[in-house]
Amino acid sequence: MYWIVLFGLTLGFATTIAEPALTVISQKAGHIAAEAGVIDQTKESMANYVWGLRLTTAFAVGLAGAIGVVRIIKGWPLVIFILAGYSLIVVATFFAPKEIIGIAYDSGGITTSTITVPLITALGIGLATSIRGRNPIIDGFGLIALASLTPILFVMLYGIFVFGPG
Repeated sequence: MYWIVLFGLTLGFATTIAEPALTVISQKAGHIAAEAGVIDQTKESMANYVWGLRLTTAFAVGLAGAIGVVRIIKGWPLVIFILAGYSLIVVATFFAPKEIIGIAYDSGGITTSTITVPLITALGIGLATSIRGRNPIIDGFGLIALASLTPILFVMLYGIFVFGPG
């Protein structure tokens, strides 16, 4: 189980860090944050902010892949993870700085783009198909839902860590 969980983490991280939409949005967020005075306008400060956003989002999707793999293997219902995840997002929204909330919610949408979705979906369906007693339709889908809610939460936590509570 260790290796398949590690594979889910690595696949989620690698596909997201390579996502072209994430690169563009994080760079745009860096320029907007610099113009708004949220971060310094130096190249180094902007680069740190941009990489921080990219790495946070990629790690969140990787973690979602790992959690999704464990969920499929254990047969846990998806609804528990969705309810818990979005409850945490609502709570984090109250504490996140206002400058990061829009970026956080957009980061959840960015992760459902051209590279990440096909590979994460294939992981879920393939794993559910290979485990006796699992239904690929019921158990195999849902990883994309996790992969889009975890970046929202993690980017808000990143904002709280970097800028302080809102």
